Amino acid sequence: MKRIAVDAMGGDHAPQAIVEGVNRAIAEFKDIEIQLYGDESKIKPYLTATERVSIIHTDEKINSDDEPAKAIRRKKKASMVLGAQAVKEGQADAVVSAGNTGALLAAGLFVVGRIKGVDRPGLMSTLPTLDGKGYDMLDLGANAENTATHLHQYAVLGSFYAKNVRNIDKPRVGLLNNGTEDTKGDPLRKETYALLAADTSLNFVGNVEARDLMNGVADVVVADGFTGNAVLKTMEGTALNLMGSLKTSIKEGGLIAKLGALFLKDSLYRLKNTLDYTSAGGAVLFGLKAPVVKCHGSSDAKSVYYTLKQVRTMLQTNVVGQLVDEFTPKKVD
Repeated sequence: MKRIAVDAMGGDHAPQAIVEGVNRAIAEFKDIEIQLYGDESKIKPYLTATERVSIIHTDEKINSDDEPAKAIRRKKKASMVLGAQAVKEGQADAVVSAGNTGALLAAGLFVVGRIKGVDRPGLMSTLPTLDGKGYDMLDLGANAENTATHLHQYAVLGSFYAKNVRNIDKPRVGLLNNGTEDTKGDPLRKETYALLAADTSLNFVGNVEARDLMNGVADVVVADGFTGNAVLKTMEGTALNLMGSLKTSIKEGGLIAKLGALFLKDSLYRLKNTLDYTSAGGAVLFGLKAPVVKCHGSSDAKSVYYTLKQVRTMLQTNVVGQLVDEFTPKKVD
């Protein structure tokens, strides 16, 4: 049985969206057990699952405007912290939260702990491509600054995830840069390029540009946390504004526009689904001793369900255990 600790009080639509996502996951997956951490009186009205789910009551939670490190130290009984603590103590196998991102990163690092040999765990998510296959990108903001060694490790981490969780045999690794030529970029990108090119265990395909990401140019894209987060937010904003503009144009375009939209309904839904990355799950703080996964703050029940599905796959494939083995120094006889 795979035991998943869930922060029921984190996110814009907690606890309703969180609990409804749990209800769906419990109904579909018979090999998971959910531990809901939060205010029992607020959780119970939405909880319809009766088996393999428990509520661990706490009145304390971490707010979106709390300073991450201080919140982890001072709010020992917060729902997010208790979930991370359960993982550390072996009472749960993974923790999921839609709450304060910085606080979850801090809980992951200071409570769950990083894998020995991983210098800087990275925040990774599977983002959409036009062919529907997607790509894994990290770091998406766990670290504001990185070294070339960190980025090299991100390539290894991302490849492990793509291979073991997404079943890609030889994941193509691309380095996000301002051009595809091997001479492009600042000193960090040039040094990273040399490390990736020299690592024969990686299927390195060279530099990739941001404009080509949705065309499936690579299965794993490596970036420093500042750049990765900026790209992610740009993609999110573009997708939201594009769909919003289409909707407004149809509403204000009169009868002809509405008739056109009716004929194009299936195509418009396919476009919406292509731009929707919620079905890929949450962002993984990869490089820790156990799965720590962040749902988007505005997650609905569907997004929470897909995140739990993602965590279940991670536990099934033991991707973190394999990662520990990979980074553990081998004894020489």
